[in-house]
Amino acid sequence: MANMSLPRATPESQGVSSTALLGFIKACEKKIDALHSMMLLRHGKVVAEGWWAPYAAHLPHILFSLSKSFTSTAVGLAAAEGRLTVDDLVISFFPDDLPKKVDPNLAKMRIRHLLSMSTGHAEDTTGRMIEGGGDNFVRGFLALPVENEPGAPFVYNSGASYMLSAIVQKVTGKTLLEYLTPRLFEPLGIEGATWESCPRGINMGGWGLNIRTEDIARFGQLYLQKGVWNGKRILPEAWVQEATRKQVSNGDPSTPNDWAQGYGYQFWRCRHGAYRGDGAFGQYCIVMPAQDAVLAITSGVPDMQAVMNLVWEHILLPMGDSPLPEDPAAQKKLARKLASLALRLPKGSPSSPLAASLNGKKYVFEPNESKVQSLVLDFERGCAEVEAEGGKFELTWGYGAWRNGAVPWDRGESMPAASAGAWKDERTFVLLQRLYTTPFYQTHTFEFDGDRLTLNQRINVSFGPLERAPLLGRAV
Repeated sequence: MANMSLPRATPESQGVSSTALLGFIKACEKKIDALHSMMLLRHGKVVAEGWWAPYAAHLPHILFSLSKSFTSTAVGLAAAEGRLTVDDLVISFFPDDLPKKVDPNLAKMRIRHLLSMSTGHAEDTTGRMIEGGGDNFVRGFLALPVENEPGAPFVYNSGASYMLSAIVQKVTGKTLLEYLTPRLFEPLGIEGATWESCPRGINMGGWGLNIRTEDIARFGQLYLQKGVWNGKRILPEAWVQEATRKQVSNGDPSTPNDWAQGYGYQFWRCRHGAYRGDGAFGQYCIVMPAQDAVLAITSGVPDMQAVMNLVWEHILLPMGDSPLPEDPAAQKKLARKLASLALRLPKGSPSSPLAASLNGKKYVFEPNESKVQSLVLDFERGCAEVEAEGGKFELTWGYGAWRNGAVPWDRGESMPAASAGAWKDERTFVLLQRLYTTPFYQTHTFEFDGDRLTLNQRINVSFGPLERAPLLGRAV
């Protein structure tokens, strides 16, 4: 399958001001400084696109809960094929995984309740589902109490999204990824998608999908076009309407809060008549029907509403209904800016009078939660050999430029990373690692004092603490 590029056009030809788009980029860099990519489509054409180095167009990015909108799409396709209906009872798919006594509210739960986050649970089921079910997350979900009758108040619930994935796999015999590939990904030209799975091989549904920025934009454009792609119907129009309309209230829609405008089938309603799929730390697929526009963004932000506010201010509101006069000067400024986007490197000097005396010196650490035992630094080559509980690995970095490598990550896996280092002062070295297929970057600060080393570690965004206890080492 050849990857089909989306058509490109100047912003003004599609009623978008290059000056306004440049204002959006500058405002994001000034107020947020954490965007990784953006792509804006107007009338089906890409009018602006950019990636902040070391992020790049060809790289996938983890979507977190933006994955849910793709899971919803799989349910819609399965319904169109007659494999299920949204009114089917959840327990009907898993007779072998039910508890001995079925909760009365669980017995009433339907697929539509999973889709709209109105299962009746009082809180998100994800953690308890995983912890209580062993390797059988379905059984873990079904064993949980359902405090309210389904259809009751909205409670964001990634466990419900996992159950949608399990149902799709039950009725099709294929994982979400396998099922969507010929029906959605291939028609849209989406290649190389991956999806995290549970121990039993079921894609997580609520998270775990990895695709590129342009793939996110294509998905949004399909929904904007009410399920039609290149003249061929991919998804029923009725499903698009049901999935993206308000199915359940989730707050006061009169407030300037884009998480209180209603929830559909794994899609959020927005202000200004828009809707979106989104994921933790700033992964967005924003569809603006009134403006005939789609905006895809990946990022690593702690405040997702801040990004939405800038979108409305600098992109949606200035859009015109008809083409604008071409503005070559503004277009050139915008193109230059988009081509030179880059995340900040650590500030400081590439060298220190202390560096040479530290090369080859081994530091042994006191017991710590990171399980790091020792490290040997080489500032001349820009690397550190680290020994930890899981084995040895090497960290590398560039000076004044990103250097690609890999870092240990969750469950013993390694993650691609671009790293750079600088001396903040003659005794303090800062190493920045950007995990460029994720929202995350890690900052390691090495403070040297005689034969002692204090290593502080911080991550930009996290589902848990942002900082770990300092590692205390001594030269041997």
